[in-house]
Amino acid sequence: MGSVERHKQVRAYRGLMPSAGRPSVAWREDRVRFWTVIARGVKTEDACSAAGVSGPVGFRWFRHAGGVNPCLPDEVSGRYLSFPEREDIAVWHAQGAGIREIARRLGRAPSTVSRELRRNASTRTYKLDYRASTAQWHAERRARRPKTAKLVDNPRLRACVQARLSGDVTDAGGNQVGPKGPAWKGRNKPHRGDRGWVTAWSPEQIARRLPVEFPDDEDMRISHEAIYQALYVEGRGALKRELVACLRTGRALRVPRARSRQKAWAHVTDKVLLSERPAEAEDRAVPGHWEGDLVIGLKRSAIGTLVERTTRFTMLVHLPREEGYGVVPRTKNGPALAGYGAITMKNALARTMTTLPEQLRRSLTWDRGKELSAHPAFTVETDIPVYFADPHSPWQRGTNENTNGLLRQYFPKGTDLSRWNSEELQAVAAVFNNRPRKTLGWRTPAEVFTKQLRSLPPASVATTD
Repeated sequence: MGSVERHKQVRAYRGLMPSAGRPSVAWREDRVRFWTVIARGVKTEDACSAAGVSGPVGFRWFRHAGGVNPCLPDEVSGRYLSFPEREDIAVWHAQGAGIREIARRLGRAPSTVSRELRRNASTRTYKLDYRASTAQWHAERRARRPKTAKLVDNPRLRACVQARLSGDVTDAGGNQVGPKGPAWKGRNKPHRGDRGWVTAWSPEQIARRLPVEFPDDEDMRISHEAIYQALYVEGRGALKRELVACLRTGRALRVPRARSRQKAWAHVTDKVLLSERPAEAEDRAVPGHWEGDLVIGLKRSAIGTLVERTTRFTMLVHLPREEGYGVVPRTKNGPALAGYGAITMKNALARTMTTLPEQLRRSLTWDRGKELSAHPAFTVETDIPVYFADPHSPWQRGTNENTNGLLRQYFPKGTDLSRWNSEELQAVAAVFNNRPRKTLGWRTPAEVFTKQLRSLPPASVATTD
């Protein structure tokens, strides 16, 4: 039998197989490693390095899966040939070993080896060459047997789910109300922009409500996870991808559970945790320990607040817009022009706190915000150690949190705080510092702070002006 006839026979045995494109650049075990690392909450780029694949490949896997872990088992069943076995088959076959000899070495049936050589051989060459990489690609592609989603087979169920996700909000007269929202671009919800008004039932609410509305119709049943996968996973369901904007979070991709439990607090190391702060700051007996945070306003405006723990003396930090704000388009990882970028914040705090004598600037306790990520440079310039409170623990900076709440009388939420200049902020701070406090025996913070200043050596005395 000639090679042409044999080639035709093998093609007939394999069946009509359209081109599936080029072979994958990574195998199943690479995907398993990738998603295992992702499940631990690691960033996608770090998961790519751990899996040994390039960044674009890993990001494409994550995007196509919608952030949903496919839950691949660690190992393939022993009944299937593995990639190392296919490599052995390719080497021995190239050396001229027979099918039965290869099967004996592998510990497999001869029919398994024969079928492997015919079914998964390369079809892009004149001869049916067997390559392990191509064979593995064919096997993995053939092993995909996606089950048809329930929402695809049941149009009535799909329409019911979609109506509860994206139904219109209407008034008493049946007229649609509310904004339409921005056009879908495959990204997360717009930053501080209007979102479309829809009924926006959660997938769990939909899944739990169906048995109530259709108690006798078993076809009208679906799990909330199936709805999530229909929205997030590419090609998984019949729901349109833009319906993710109807979810509460509006995320275009699902965030891995372990990743959602952590924050990108790379600037907070073990040395600057609150537990490392001197014990003298706890009982407020020694002055000079400060608490700080930001009061956020409209259009990314902010005011820095500093409160001394012992005297309750308040200082407000002016954070004007940087040059180019509102003119230079916002770019990812671009310059922080809103006024409280890391370098800008560091410089503003340094200018404010260096007006104090050294004995009254012993430490600064801050929230976990990234605006103070340049704290090492701040400490070098001012000799003031910085400590960060624990996550979701505002009571560890109770004095500052209480002061920020009182400041909202002058700087309400939803207002542009950048319109106030430094002199106006100092006027508000003076009002605060001249209010009598019950915790100070009805003395004012300015009186107690001034007393502390006068108790210092003459060379270190500063003013409260």
